[in-house]
Amino acid sequence: MRSILRTDPIARDVTALCAAGVVVGLSFGAIASAAGLPLSQIIAMSLVVYAGGAQFLAVGLAGAGATALAIVLAGLLLNARHLPFGLAIGSQPLGDTRTARLLGSHLMTDESVAFALAQDDPARRRRAYWMTGIGLFVTWNIASAVGAVAGSALGDPATFGIDAAFPAALLALTLPSLKDKVAVKVALAGAALALLTTPFLPAGLPVLVALVALALALPVPNKKKAER
Repeated sequence: MRSILRTDPIARDVTALCAAGVVVGLSFGAIASAAGLPLSQIIAMSLVVYAGGAQFLAVGLAGAGATALAIVLAGLLLNARHLPFGLAIGSQPLGDTRTARLLGSHLMTDESVAFALAQDDPARRRRAYWMTGIGLFVTWNIASAVGAVAGSALGDPATFGIDAAFPAALLALTLPSLKDKVAVKVALAGAALALLTTPFLPAGLPVLVALVALALALPVPNKKKAER
């Protein structure tokens, strides 16, 4: 196992990410259990919804007494970022059959998309996507179930500092892509928009607002050609 991790950077990175995912999954299960959700609902949510941020949001809203409709709408809004993710990655890494694409879409996360886009070769891109997606799905579901059984003793992932592993991994993956001025402008503008709107918008929405920065990547029409 150690020799594989040393020679295969994809396997090494996915393993490290899954280790962080275990801690966050344990915490989610504990928090959901403390909020009064039965084990069956926690397991079903992790299997069917499989969206860490949306699951934490749903538990928080449920604890605050929100209606089921409000929880569903909030989750859909938070996960709307998967629409541009799907456009960015395309269908090739998911597979050629309808079944593979449906399953691959369910396994889509920020990390699986980022790991796939970081690969230049199509075969490595598909491998990175599926390894990340399956690895995180399995570890998240097992960890959340164990966390629900273990109870609130596990606490918040911020206590361990593991919650920083996910944004750190995404930053490391996106940095090599910032090779031209347009990409840098879009990244900086998106980050600025997200930071400015974070104090005023619910969790997840600043990421969607940051997509406005993509307008900077649009081609500017040439005035001389337009006049002709």
